[in-house]
Parts: sequence; structure tokens; C-alpha cells
Amino acid sequence: MKKGKVVLVGTGFVGMSMAYSMLNRGGIEELILIDIDKEKTKGEEMDLSHGLPYAPQKMVIKAGNYSDCKDAQIVVITAGIAQKPGQTRLELAQVNAKIMKQITVSIMESGFNGIVIVASNPVDLMTYIVWKTSKLPNNQVIGSGTVLDTARLRYLMADFFKVSSKNVHAYIMGEHGDSSFVPWNHAYIGCKKVKDIMKDNGHPMEDLKKIHEGVVNAAYEIIEKKKATYYGIGMALNRLVRAILDDENSILTVSTYLKNKYGQNDIYIGVPAIINENGVRELIELDLNQEEQEKLNKSCKLIKEMRKESIEKIIEEE
Repeated sequence: MKKGKVVLVGTGFVGMSMAYSMLNRGGIEELILIDIDKEKTKGEEMDLSHGLPYAPQKMVIKAGNYSDCKDAQIVVITAGIAQKPGQTRLELAQVNAKIMKQITVSIMESGFNGIVIVASNPVDLMTYIVWKTSKLPNNQVIGSGTVLDTARLRYLMADFFKVSSKNVHAYIMGEHGDSSFVPWNHAYIGCKKVKDIMKDNGHPMEDLKKIHEGVVNAAYEIIEKKKATYYGIGMALNRLVRAILDDENSILTVSTYLKNKYGQNDIYIGVPAIINENGVRELIELDLNQEEQEKLNKSCKLIKEMRKESIEKIIEEE
């Protein structure tokens, strides 16, 4: 395995936003770009490489193929079809599940044994199919989960409380979708509970609900205004990659495998986890109250129902 080598599968807006973020921040030794559109991939290689004289460090960037995955430390998958107007999430899942399975087979045929990060939507389902197809240990297959949702939450909370987002410690849990929730009992500004700050300043608790609604509606609003979201998730993916490359042991809300955790089994869903060079070192199991546990159960139920209807047959196909 070559330390600092990252392979990106999918050179669309999301993938290239991540790549551009990596170029600007540094810390990556080698970045390989893979896409079905070979000409575009070569163009992206050239365009990124022309920025290297102004980058913080040397970095090898090249268009490649799946054989390049063999010695990579991380493979990031952003490929897949974007949701079209009128298309249901179930229909999207069926289409992208087939793509994910094909991509995963190609990655594993190279002899790859690193960490896979999945960002394609619906991400919790796509991460599950990559795990099942790859047969890698579940700690080595991670979905972007609610990493972006959590960033949106912290941004909105920082704006509401007029503090730096660096001092907001709160998480979005559950599916990367409408059934996500905030465990507010575990949300802090600095070292003080958010609920206590709300009481001390006479803010109605309803304002917290509005903040969460802002997170849930953010993607819809951005898509309505500019057709797609990619900068935020690009930054979030770069953050996740760096946590692995630098063996940080950082806490991030990734889509990870639950086995006898939170009363759930055999599902990928967004929960806080400690991330290091081995992928998911361990899950952090919060003490959820009854309302929060019910919200997580609902989110898991929705994912499992969609999985049964959309991807289980695809997983079983040879």
C-alpha cells in the first residue's frame, strides 16, 4: 500500500470539488482520477496539474484506470447518476446500485485492500452494497453519511448563536436524507449545553427545530438555485480523507455499519465514529433519549425498507 495515494472514481462536480480541495490544502502524495469518460478525465488531470506551481506541496495527479487501485490507501467513489426531476429515491437507488456493484468489482479485481469512501446517493444504501460486494471488513468501507449535514448544522448554529463554528459541537445522525435528526441533549457550544444556552437567553426551543429544518432543506434550496450541490460535500470528503491519511482519531458522523449498536443490526447509517488510518476505529454510542431513539429507529426502518425493495436482488446477482 502506498501511503498518501488516493483514487477518485467519478470526475463529476462532487469528485472534482474534492480533488480541487485536496490540491489547495495538500497532504496527498498521489491522486488518480477514474471515470467512464476518458477524455474528460484527461482534461481534469491537465487542469488540476496546471495549478500545481501554486499548490502548497508537490502532488502527482493523473488519469488512470482500476489497476491503479491496487496499492492505493483510499478509494473515493463519487460516481453515479444524479437524481432527475420526478425520479424517486427508490428508482435512483436501483440505478446507482448496479453502478456501485460494477465499480466495486473492478476495484477489488486490482487486489485493493485499503479504505473505501462512498459518497454516491442514496449514500447509506450505496455504502452497504459496496461493503457486501467488496467483502472488505466493515471498518474499511465508509459512507460520507451525515458529515455534510453536520457541517451545515454547525454553520447554521454558529450563525444563530453568533460564535465560531469551530466551537459548535453537535451532530446530525440517521440517514443522509429527510429522516435525519439532531440529538440535542448531546449538542454543545464550547462546553455548555445548547439547551441550557437557549433557556438562559430566553430562546424558544422551537428555534432548534427550525435550525434542523434548515439543514434538511439546504440541499433542496441549493439545487433549486444552482441545479446541484458539490462544494460542501467536496470539502467534507477531503476532511474525511485527511482524517484517515493523518491517522487523526477524529470524530466524524460517517455512514458506518451497526452491529448490536443503538438497538440496530446489519445496516449502514450516519452515527459519530472515531476515524483513523484503519477507517472506523470504533463507534461512539450516545445515550439517546426515547424520542431520539425512535427517530433513529424510523430512519433505519426507512433505509431497510428501501434496501429490500431496491438493491437486495442486485446484491445477490452474480
